[in-house]
Amino acid sequence: MRRLSLTTRLSLMFMLAVTGVLIVAGLSFNHLSRHHFKSLDRQELLEKAHAVQGILGELTSLDNFAALKPQLSALLGAHRDLTAIIKDHNGRVLFADPGPVNLPERFSVIAGNAIWEWHDQQQVFRGLTRQVKGPGQESPLTLMLVLDVTQHMYFFDALERWFAIGLIISALVSAALGWLLARSGLGPLRHVTAVAAAMSAKSLKERIPLAPVPLELQQLVSSFNAMLARLDEAFVRLSNFSADIAHELRTPVSNLMTHTEVVLSRKRNIEDYEENLYSNLDDLKRMSRMIDDMLFLAKADNGLIIPEHQKIALEEVIGTLCEYYRLLADEHNIELKVTGSGEVQGDVLMLHRAISNLLSNALRYTPEGHTITVSINQTTQCTQLTVKNPGEIIPPEHLERLFDRFYRADPARREGSPSNAGLGLAITRSIIEAHQGKIWCTSADGQTVFHMQFPRPEGSTESQ
Repeated sequence: MRRLSLTTRLSLMFMLAVTGVLIVAGLSFNHLSRHHFKSLDRQELLEKAHAVQGILGELTSLDNFAALKPQLSALLGAHRDLTAIIKDHNGRVLFADPGPVNLPERFSVIAGNAIWEWHDQQQVFRGLTRQVKGPGQESPLTLMLVLDVTQHMYFFDALERWFAIGLIISALVSAALGWLLARSGLGPLRHVTAVAAAMSAKSLKERIPLAPVPLELQQLVSSFNAMLARLDEAFVRLSNFSADIAHELRTPVSNLMTHTEVVLSRKRNIEDYEENLYSNLDDLKRMSRMIDDMLFLAKADNGLIIPEHQKIALEEVIGTLCEYYRLLADEHNIELKVTGSGEVQGDVLMLHRAISNLLSNALRYTPEGHTITVSINQTTQCTQLTVKNPGEIIPPEHLERLFDRFYRADPARREGSPSNAGLGLAITRSIIEAHQGKIWCTSADGQTVFHMQFPRPEGSTESQ
């Protein structure tokens, strides 16, 4: 089933709102009008009844009733829709002006100020019945005042009929006006849709201006512009990543091709072929490590890296790594120093890899005869780990990009090396973020420090 457009929905809602208001207004007007006419009829009947009672109050005997007829005719004859009937206690009609009406007998016994209504085919009557007793009378007389209100009912019927016609016309007109207003009001939304449809990879830097956009759509446009900014950033990062991959793979592939072409240029002995194969194997291993690292980062970007949740003593992990790097450190006369203790919740193999990348990076850039310090500090809020090494400071403009893929702060090392493809810090950041932590770097006063912060595991004690 095809869904209605937003313009059509707004038009129907506008039409229903207008129709609802008109119905409520029409019903209210009809009710108030009927109440008003009924009040006027009641007032007129009560006034006539009071006047007739005043005349009949002078009657001392039914024998003198004929003398009162001229006064009654003069009082009641002025209203052509009013009929007055006076009966004695036996039901005999003593007076009827302008003539008797065949009323049901039940209306003769209604007393007080109660107004009754009677429908006789196409006619509608509204009346009042009272018992009147003169000073010399033994039995009261029955006074019935009957008002013909048929014209009132015709008026209300015609009013309701014309109101129904006017309601239909108003609904159609309001639907048309609602459609025009909705279409005009949704013009900025169509503009936003057109701009969004025209977006491509070459126009991601364009933004929709907020000035001509209505207030209700500014949040939508702001969110759309923010999405474009994120897409542009991701597209640039992906483009750079693709270029970096091609750049990094070009060197080992070029080496493989060069070595192979040189060996195949003429006949050689078995030792030359073996030497070329060993050289090619080194380049293939480097390419394999690079591909594995890129697959790991791709999984991390898509949230597929899910670490285990077990308590890990950081001092034990760092102690194992220091033993592993001790021989390399001794060769360069570098001391590895570990202070403090603390626990984290996570995957021991992934944390082992992340911290190993930082220690390897620190050993690469620490001058001989200096000390690399690894500090652990656990507070009530978090567990902190820092790796500090002396050496040349990293310029501030490079600190934010250290964790980008294939990025190297040293321009002389931008082409990469057999041991460093520029993915270690990117992998480290992915592992830390997978553990709900964060990592950053500071470099000043001849010291470069990598800071890591993890959520404090439940049940662990604060380190002293």
